[in-house]
Amino acid sequence: MEPAKARAQRTRQVLLFFVFLGGSLVCSKTWSYSVAEEMEVGTFVANVVKDMGVDVEDLAARGARVIFDDYKPYLRLDPRNGDLLLNEQLDREALCDLTERCILHFQVLFENPLQFSRAELLVKDINDHTPTFLENHILLKISEGTTLGTLFQIDSAQDLDVGKNGVQNYTISPNPHFHLKLRDSDEGRKYPELVLDQSLDREKEAEFSLTLTAVDGGSPPRSGTTLIHVVVLDINDNAPEFEKPVYEVHVPESSPLDSLIVKVSATDLDAGINGELSYSFSHISRDVRKTFEIHPISGEVYLKAPLDFEIIQSYIINIQAIDGGSLFGKASILVQVVDVNDNPPEIAMTSLTSPIPENSSPEMVVAVFSIRDQDAGDNGRMVCSIQDNIPFLLKPTFKNFYALVTERPLDREIRNEYNITITVTDLGIPRLKTEYNITLLISDVNDNAPAFTQTSYTLFVLENNSPTLHIGSVSATDRDSGTNAQVTYSLLPPQDPHLPLASLVSINADNGHLFALQSLDYEALQAFEFRVGATDRGSPALSSEALVRVLVLDANDNSPFVLYPLQNGSAPCTELVPRAAEPGYLVTKVVAVDGDSGQNAWLSFQLLKATEPGLFGVWAHNGEVRTARLLSERDAAKHRLLVLVKDNGEPPRSATATLHVLLVDGFSQPYLPLPDAAPAQAQADSLTVYLVVALASVSSLFLFSVLLFVAVRLCRRSREASVGGCSVPDGPFPGHLVDVSGTGTLSQSYQYEVCLAGGSGTNEFKFLKPIIPNLVPRGGEMEKAPPF
Repeated sequence: MEPAKARAQRTRQVLLFFVFLGGSLVCSKTWSYSVAEEMEVGTFVANVVKDMGVDVEDLAARGARVIFDDYKPYLRLDPRNGDLLLNEQLDREALCDLTERCILHFQVLFENPLQFSRAELLVKDINDHTPTFLENHILLKISEGTTLGTLFQIDSAQDLDVGKNGVQNYTISPNPHFHLKLRDSDEGRKYPELVLDQSLDREKEAEFSLTLTAVDGGSPPRSGTTLIHVVVLDINDNAPEFEKPVYEVHVPESSPLDSLIVKVSATDLDAGINGELSYSFSHISRDVRKTFEIHPISGEVYLKAPLDFEIIQSYIINIQAIDGGSLFGKASILVQVVDVNDNPPEIAMTSLTSPIPENSSPEMVVAVFSIRDQDAGDNGRMVCSIQDNIPFLLKPTFKNFYALVTERPLDREIRNEYNITITVTDLGIPRLKTEYNITLLISDVNDNAPAFTQTSYTLFVLENNSPTLHIGSVSATDRDSGTNAQVTYSLLPPQDPHLPLASLVSINADNGHLFALQSLDYEALQAFEFRVGATDRGSPALSSEALVRVLVLDANDNSPFVLYPLQNGSAPCTELVPRAAEPGYLVTKVVAVDGDSGQNAWLSFQLLKATEPGLFGVWAHNGEVRTARLLSERDAAKHRLLVLVKDNGEPPRSATATLHVLLVDGFSQPYLPLPDAAPAQAQADSLTVYLVVALASVSSLFLFSVLLFVAVRLCRRSREASVGGCSVPDGPFPGHLVDVSGTGTLSQSYQYEVCLAGGSGTNEFKFLKPIIPNLVPRGGEMEKAPPF
């Protein structure tokens, strides 16, 4: 950039050199041209060929060009025809500012030979600018006491155009206060002035606005406006005035301290310090001064001391408002003290009875109290009540006395205490109320008997228990309280006079625990029942009873007892079997019983030992001893069988039976010498004795069976004819071997027909079906004996 400036500087120096050097060659005539501003680039201005008398061919040959004094290329010379054309758009205001004639001087330079021609370019003004004020808003402050005719000078508008295109006139918007006056300045310009035509009153119109318009002389004319804001300044020409001369207020006597009583307000039409007001009391009494205070700025009157309607019913307060110019206004405040309901009712309890028994009669007096209210009128009238849904009510008695009485019977077991709230409400506005709480306890009366948790109890005891064993408990509750709820347990006399209850069980009188006093035997006593009593300790005492049923559970404490053949250590019983017997021949039957019950009495039979194994067999379920194969001559004549009888208890118990079997050719053979017998005469005599005893036993059994069969038939017929009962004689078995539950091998519930079977050549027992079955064997029907 610096080399470019240096070159331009050198070019100007060279041109100036030629200008001064060839001053004598400059044409003495100055050519004048004109052009309007803002014309487009390339606009035709003039033709130098016609004006300067040169040929068109010389323009290019002599290097003709245009040079302005400020060296700016405003014009350019067209060498083809000699026309001067605008090289850039011209702005007169930028070139000459406010100079009315804007002339730009330039020279037309010719070389070879060197020749200069002077010329000037007049830039004509056009109305392209609008008059403008320096400020869009003009603030004009005028006192409301200003005299009429006073002039107020306003800044003139500016217009960049000149001549007739400049500002030519001013106008003001219509208003009753001012008119516009134009003056000429030394520069020949016009400036406006406002002239006051009518007095100003700030209290009526504190401020207003005027529109000032400046118009130029162009065609069409242009105009500009500004807003004149006139502010009327105040003078103290108005005294303060209150809204009303007397303020009347009603203040409740219960108003708290520092509460707002009233707010007074005065107005002053003046402004500024002339309109600033200060409030104060004026000529007030000592009571007013100590009771009220006023805020000097806001005019709010506050309560300084408590009010009492009974002492002073009203106050008169004189107040004043003073402005900044010492002008003042006065008013009064009439304060009426209003009586309010500021005393709540009072309750004084005279008597109270607590607790009261639950069997109290209706309208029993529980409490007596009085009520009062220090207020008067409706504020002193009271209403007394208690809550609903309680068995009590209030009864008025004398003046303000009330009695709290029961309304209906009480039940401590449902509710043992009542929280009663006595509410006293006055009829004032607002209503005040007082509540008094009473806790009333209900004492117990023995009106509930003990109640067992169950009407009957079933206890299970395993036999052979240890004495003083805890076998169970009974429990009874009493809804009463205290000693009325203390329950004592006892055993009631049994209904069965033969039941030794006192030696069987005992009960703990305090907790109802039952204990077995002795070891129980299922085979002797399977179940018994008794009654238990529960008695409270009230007066009179109340009691109840429950049934207790004790079931003795069987234990496997009895071994099987073999009924046949007898195992009493006497002469053994010998069973005779013909050698011609077929396989499966019934030799005899082992009959056994078990004093236990259930599965403890389920018996099974097993052959433990035999003289010749494989010859005889025992059926496991019924104890029948049968031949297992055909007999031969080689088989020994005398056999000894050992049969095991075992129950199904846990642990199992067992017994053994020994059988003697003698193989004979027939029952007519009285004696068959045994292979292992000695030929001694003593042994033959013993065998004869045994045979005679056996025959006598068989004959006795047969006779007994026939008698028993006849008796059973007769009993069955008499039972069918009458009530169906039968008196069956007891069997020859001992009582302690009888299964009472009916689940043993041989029980009292089963009566058998027994006979001695003949014709087969052997003596055997035939066990027929039971005559009076009363239990079905558990597990379905009894399994039939399979073929041997």
